[in-house]
Amino acid sequence: QVQLVESGGGLVQAGGSLRLSCAASGRSFRSSAVGWFRQASGKERDFVAAISWSGRSTYYADSVKGRFTISRDNGKKTVYLQMNSLKPEDTAVYFCAADPSDTYYYTPPYEYDYWGQGTQVTVSS
Repeated sequence: QVQLVESGGGLVQAGGSLRLSCAASGRSFRSSAVGWFRQASGKERDFVAAISWSGRSTYYADSVKGRFTISRDNGKKTVYLQMNSLKPEDTAVYFCAADPSDTYYYTPPYEYDYWGQGTQVTVSS
């Protein structure tokens, strides 16, 4: 079992930055890949980025490559999503999710077993 809690969302102007955190509890976290997803109002939940259990491998959606960076600190049981050069189209609820199979390049939400409650990110133009 893994429990996840996101934080760090908020309101930011276009071009600004935010860092999201995903704090985990549970024994499986250290061996799990973790992904970030986002869901804009009225739209499907989309993959953003993922990281392997070791942190050595990462994978990004094309829409965020070069702007977002995913990282993790297994000692703190926390995964981060640094978001730079934010755009209004990045506005969404952001969720973190854990995949105990550690397949960091999974993009469909159904591949992830554990989810947080989400944190709102709003980027104003």
